[in-house]
Amino acid sequence: MDYFHELHKRTAVRREVQRLRPAMYRVACGWCHDPSLADDLVQEAVEKALRNAGQARDPERLQGWLYSILANCLRDHYRAVHVHEDVDALGESLEDGGAGPEELCSRGQTGRQVRRAVSRLPLGQRQVLILVDLEECSYAEVGEALRIPLGTVMSRLCRARATLRAALAAGLLAERTTRLRSVK
Repeated sequence: MDYFHELHKRTAVRREVQRLRPAMYRVACGWCHDPSLADDLVQEAVEKALRNAGQARDPERLQGWLYSILANCLRDHYRAVHVHEDVDALGESLEDGGAGPEELCSRGQTGRQVRRAVSRLPLGQRQVLILVDLEECSYAEVGEALRIPLGTVMSRLCRARATLRAALAAGLLAERTTRLRSVK
């Protein structure tokens, strides 16, 4: 009986891992902003998850478990190559809503400003921000995935959002000043 239960569990985990793979890739890209590295990290995380599928206890928590494995793969990579926390920008693009060229140009500039500001966040804040705001994970899921207390999730998210607000406000002010100077 245990053999069949374990086999069914592994099959279910394999299916769910494949379903969540695109989300894992988006998260990895957001954390490291290197598509090739993100692909390698996701592949390594998927292999580890499938190899240890028997350890997945609660199917409701599988996504958090996978993000935890992915975060560990990223930490291992950074330790191995001695890379510090300031990696490149977030790779999410803005959708084209049928706007005109001026608005699209403005959106593109805003998107670049946001990606640049997110890339300058410390890794811990960037990880929490991406999981909560882009992947819509709960605070509890993020805490479990990153192995940090709930209070730490909330404080990192609060700091990340405040830093982004300030950076974007400063960027918009600088942009307006530059436009005024170029008109004169």
